[in-house]
Amino acid sequence: MKLKTKLTLFNAISKLVIVTLFILLLPNIIENINKSYTDSRLVKQKDKLLQIVRDKGIRTYIEDGESYGSYLPLKEEYISLDEVEPGYHLDTIKDEQRLVERDTIDYRILSHTFKAGNRNYLLEIGKSTETIGETTGPLQNIAFMILLGMILLTILADQLYSNYILRPLSIIIRTKLIGNKFPQFTTYKEVKTSTIDFQHLDLSIHKMVETIETAFQKEREFISNASHELMTPISILQSKIENMFEQDDIADDLKVRLLEMQKILNRLKSITKTLLLISQIENDQFLKEDKISVQELLQDVYDEISIRLQDRNISLALLIIEDVELVNVNKFLLFNLLFNLINNAIKYNRPDGEITVTAQWVKDNYTISIADTGIGIADDELPYIFNRFKKLKQSLSQDSFGLGLPIVKSIAAFHGIGISVVSEKGTGSTFTLTFPVKVTGLSPG
Repeated sequence: MKLKTKLTLFNAISKLVIVTLFILLLPNIIENINKSYTDSRLVKQKDKLLQIVRDKGIRTYIEDGESYGSYLPLKEEYISLDEVEPGYHLDTIKDEQRLVERDTIDYRILSHTFKAGNRNYLLEIGKSTETIGETTGPLQNIAFMILLGMILLTILADQLYSNYILRPLSIIIRTKLIGNKFPQFTTYKEVKTSTIDFQHLDLSIHKMVETIETAFQKEREFISNASHELMTPISILQSKIENMFEQDDIADDLKVRLLEMQKILNRLKSITKTLLLISQIENDQFLKEDKISVQELLQDVYDEISIRLQDRNISLALLIIEDVELVNVNKFLLFNLLFNLINNAIKYNRPDGEITVTAQWVKDNYTISIADTGIGIADDELPYIFNRFKKLKQSLSQDSFGLGLPIVKSIAAFHGIGISVVSEKGTGSTFTLTFPVKVTGLSPG
């Protein structure tokens, strides 16, 4: 999961928790708000009535000790004013019940005593709790909608800000890691960001890649130089051995030793050429300007390798289900790629075995697969078959250099060809080459 996705998910979950808590607490909050608003309104009504009493006197409401009472329609609110005993004091706001015209009604009542004309009076102003509760539902809905809108806006803002703040990290990953053709030397291009951590990451990745690239470049240069330097003394030794064979007085036992030396030199020369070829491929010293059909290419490989098939009595079937012309390729390298794969299929096959080469479109990709009935590859060795520095057990058993598949890997990478391997020990192996569309020059049929 991407970092910005995790951040967005965390923000969404945290806000969901807040919304849940708010919804649970909302009824109590709204109720307290309603009560506070009602209490404030009752206090204002009390102050207004007391102001009238101060301005116009108590007789505005009470004459000759009579009580005063006033009810709004449906008994939602009422005001009462009664004379009470001297010394009686009350100043409260609470929920109480009152009997109004034979109906017992719950009210939120403000009770307040005051003096007027040396007499003590009790003022009560009430509002029906039922009418107070009527606004609770609408207020809850309004509050919930406002909260939901705010949550959505904050999630959107978080997403936009996360994209903005993490954009340099995406650029670093895309350009410095994923987008790089590795290993190759690159000039350092700073990713613009105000986040110090990303600045350090950008510079650190560049220094790390630069160090690795330097090591690979030194390895390439060493292999190339060593291969070139070795070819000269090998050629000289071969020439001297050939000259010694031309001498008439050479003993038979010496001829045997010279043949062994010549065989060793040929092996050394083959290894040197292979290493030089890998070095040239990885250093882009080959052009990709050739055109050749798959049918022609496979036929050339078959013609070259047919003698080996006869020696092992192995049958090779070429199934060109769909032929295409490969463009912008290097014919010599592709020949070597297929030759090495088929040669391995012969080398590690059983006597009287079979090899099947199939060329066809598979979905949107053109593929060439080489399947054999050989000894197969063990599961623990399969991840290392393209490693030029690791010689597998089956290579040792066949007196092989172990460089055939590394060459295949280098040539495939040079052309952008994908390689996949399926193998079962004792049953056989299938190598599948997947060609990019730009190489085939066609669209799938």
